[in-house]
Amino acid sequence: MEKMTQAIMTSPGNIEYHEVDIPPVQPDQVKVRMKRIGICGSDIHVNHGKHPYTSYPVVQGHEVSAEVVEIGSEVTNCKIGDRVTIQPQVVCQKCYPCTHGMYNDCETLKVMGFQTTGMASDYFVVDAKKVLVLPSSMSWEHGAMIEPLAVAVHAVRRFSQDMTGKKAVVLGGGPIGNLVAQTAKALGADVVLLSELSAYRLETAGKCGITTVNPSERSLLDAIIETCGEDRADVIFECIGINPTTKQAIEYARKGSHIVIVGVFGDLATVDMAAVQDHELTLLGSAMYREEDYIKAIELVADGKIEFDALITHNFGFREFKKGYDTIDMEKDKAMKVMIDMER
Repeated sequence: MEKMTQAIMTSPGNIEYHEVDIPPVQPDQVKVRMKRIGICGSDIHVNHGKHPYTSYPVVQGHEVSAEVVEIGSEVTNCKIGDRVTIQPQVVCQKCYPCTHGMYNDCETLKVMGFQTTGMASDYFVVDAKKVLVLPSSMSWEHGAMIEPLAVAVHAVRRFSQDMTGKKAVVLGGGPIGNLVAQTAKALGADVVLLSELSAYRLETAGKCGITTVNPSERSLLDAIIETCGEDRADVIFECIGINPTTKQAIEYARKGSHIVIVGVFGDLATVDMAAVQDHELTLLGSAMYREEDYIKAIELVADGKIEFDALITHNFGFREFKKGYDTIDMEKDKAMKVMIDMER
């Protein structure tokens, strides 16, 4: 049987490369050659041993672009040579969320790279229904950014499908926060204000056309009122996953408004539920995405409404996966989106 190289995280921070069999392609499956893999915040939690739903060994990789190299006899949604990205959810298709259009909330959800095998390998065989074709003109790097953009699209649409005339505040200027802010603007928001401490990330947001504030230099509440008006924001997106920004969101939210929790919490959160109740706030979680979010993400990029290049700060070869993680740890805010080039 033909072999391929696979990167396996055997324990937190330890990656080994093994030669493994390439699975045969079933009639309803597709084999792709991996091109790029992005490292995201959840991957970093796994690297630090702090992801609550991941055990070891694990093969990571879920933000991807790839080229179709083989298709099963029943596959009709793509062809050999297509540029694609892949939805990484594995769902039961039987539970209430799955049967009511919310498969991202599947009761037994597994995600490639966390609870089941990810795509950090030369090739990957996957059900064709998880494959989404990208425009032929889209770069491999941008193709691998569609997954985090789909996260942002889903988060914004958790609040509203149409942001026209809305005012939004985004807490956190990392890749997801930046993309949430860009998406809110792209979907019609009147005002978008991004709060971030890092000068580098504030500069990056500025390159993406986003209005920013550094809350260590001026009052965040004053900035919200100055930008959004006395009625403040219609929605606040928490995109870091830590107590201080969750506290800010609840404290600065207008009574009767919405907060969307997008950030992944590595530690237990402490939430002022008394304020949530008394101010009649709507507190929403946003988990991953669905196919329609991918489709909208691809559409927004094709329409030129999303800036990716300012976010891609580092590129490493496949055998340098560990270096990618180490760079994120060492450079922190300056390592925005680290890409693994599977062709190197």
